[in-house]
Amino acid sequence: MNSASSTATVLRPALEAIVGALTWKRAAVAATLALVIAALLNPVFTVPFWVLLGRMVFIAALLLVVFAAAGTWHPRQIPRWLAQVLAVVIAAPIATVLAYLPSIDGNLANLLQHEGRVMGFIFITASVLFIAPLLALGALYRERDAQARAAQLGFALERSTLEKEALDTRLKLLQAQIEPHFLFNTLANVQALVESGSSQAAPVLKSLIAYLRAAMPRLHAGAPTLGNEIALVRSYLELMQMRMPDRLAFSIDVAEDIAAREFLPMSVLTLVENAVRHGIDPGENGGRIDVSARREVDGSIRLVVADTGVGMSESAVPGTGLANLESRLRGFFGAAGRLELHEARPHGLSAEIVFPPHRPEGAGDRAAGARA
Repeated sequence: MNSASSTATVLRPALEAIVGALTWKRAAVAATLALVIAALLNPVFTVPFWVLLGRMVFIAALLLVVFAAAGTWHPRQIPRWLAQVLAVVIAAPIATVLAYLPSIDGNLANLLQHEGRVMGFIFITASVLFIAPLLALGALYRERDAQARAAQLGFALERSTLEKEALDTRLKLLQAQIEPHFLFNTLANVQALVESGSSQAAPVLKSLIAYLRAAMPRLHAGAPTLGNEIALVRSYLELMQMRMPDRLAFSIDVAEDIAAREFLPMSVLTLVENAVRHGIDPGENGGRIDVSARREVDGSIRLVVADTGVGMSESAVPGTGLANLESRLRGFFGAAGRLELHEARPHGLSAEIVFPPHRPEGAGDRAAGARA
């Protein structure tokens, strides 16, 4: 009982592989070739065409089964393709003999003693031996080509998956670098007010606590909207305006339909914090920060953070802030997302984020001369 069970366990996968190899496409090709050969040989045969066609269809079906079986059962020393071709060549005359059995009452002597049947056997066998190996080689070539394409697609999919995982990891790392950069700078501003004994220290600290309570849940939100980001920017600018009410003015102009777009978290906030720290703070008279967004002719959206501070020439120092931001933009929006810096006249800087209206699926440094 155990022996029978183990034999069935071994044979079942092999039989399933054979049945799987007998595809409708191969069967249709075999039947078509049987019809063509029968039509070509019909003038030299005395039997009715339907008898000849039946023999050819039987031979084609048997050779197809032999071809599939040889692909599953073959000596390990012989390549599979060679075993399948040899099996078809060996099986061709045997299949022809089996096709003649009904007409000779199962007696091979009747076949050998009848000259017409011998000639028919030779014609059929020669035709099958000529066409069947070529057909087998063609099928094997198409199978190998399909396997190569499938492997190539599999490698491409695996590479794309690995690239996406690496990109997600990089985005998380870069965002982790951005968040403390902003928070520590803000806390440093509060510390400066406290140490200077400013009367604004307590209100600013209170506003900072309220701001952080609103901001902290959003720092790790996967994909907030531009509206969420603008709300944080407005809170930050209000906070900074309390710290230096006579030196900072600001405006925000972002349409509601644009504000609803999916957007990279902490990006506009990075530019605004950068403008305050390196543009407004160093200037004797302070300045103004204008945040706006507009649609471009090509459908993309351009978000602008413009300040009237000291400008790029005086404040361009090496750092990671804008370099990380540009990397995060490309990771979030792909090649369509970019950061541009333009000097303003008579002084100041315009930092602009250009991004597509819709974030592409599966989205991937330029920071020279940027303010960190």
